Amino acid sequence: MKDPIIQLTGLTKSYGKVTAVDKLDLQIYPGEIFGLLGPNGAGKTTSILMMLGLTEPTAGTAYVCGHNATRNPIAVKRKVGYLPDSVGFYPEMTALENLCFIAELNGLTKSYAQACAKDMLHVVGLEQEMHKKTGAFSRGMKQRLGLAEVLIKTPEVAILDEPTLGIDPKGVDDFLELIKRLSKEHNLTVLLSSHHLHQVQRVCDRVGIFVGGKLLVEGSIEHLAHNLQQQEGVTTAITLEDPLGDTARFEEALKALPGFRKLTVTGYSIELQTDADVTAAAVRLLVNSGANVVAVSRNDYKLDDIYNTYFENSITTNTAHEKSNGFFKRYQ
Repeated sequence: MKDPIIQLTGLTKSYGKVTAVDKLDLQIYPGEIFGLLGPNGAGKTTSILMMLGLTEPTAGTAYVCGHNATRNPIAVKRKVGYLPDSVGFYPEMTALENLCFIAELNGLTKSYAQACAKDMLHVVGLEQEMHKKTGAFSRGMKQRLGLAEVLIKTPEVAILDEPTLGIDPKGVDDFLELIKRLSKEHNLTVLLSSHHLHQVQRVCDRVGIFVGGKLLVEGSIEHLAHNLQQQEGVTTAITLEDPLGDTARFEEALKALPGFRKLTVTGYSIELQTDADVTAAAVRLLVNSGANVVAVSRNDYKLDDIYNTYFENSITTNTAHEKSNGFFKRYQ
């Protein structure tokens, strides 16, 4: 396996008694799109600022592109492009003028800066708008221009902090597809911070669920879904054409299926919970018993199921901890 391009070890940031980021351990590898998923206020932006060397950690280290972000922030900035949740441009300058200005600030000559700026505007789909003043740009157009600003320095890593906030659904779709394409074409490592589950699910190779300053779990969605399935089991819902009468003839057979956990029979429906997927065997058994099956569904764990499970468990754990410390004494 390749060495990580971002390596965070015990990264912690405290403001007085408040811990915004709590012992964050994370590795992100070259060429992947990693989604840092969590609610507003979870500590995602604070983590990013530490990776960029824009705020100093209370404890732990952040290595980005081989450089310690705290000790060598300039070296990190040379290799990393950053798109904040709200990007600003000089409103009286055109898109091309803004981008040329940024390119020259990054050390490009004036002629080369203009050539690169035009190329980047083409890449992000703004070539028709290059002579338009950015004060007239929509939010989505500004985010595209912001992405062009990130790319013009040919970074190894792009960090995008809530990049789709305030963009209409069509704009979001286009922006996410653009990120996915650019990552593949340029072998660009992308860290995408967001609280939008479906957006993260669409483009990310791996995700980390970040709640209350802590990284609760990380991995591919498939891996996390598999782990959740092992924990929660597989639920198969079967609907029959006729109301269920005497169910004894097939209940025992269903309970004998491998990995059986729970069976609920009500009216026209049967809900079967097992360790693994036995949907086909359950339907076959029912049909052979004379039942007329009209609908079958099986729970397939999505990112929202994974997120809700870990988020709810975190809230429950924190609440229990607070109660044990007498947090609620004044209400009793």
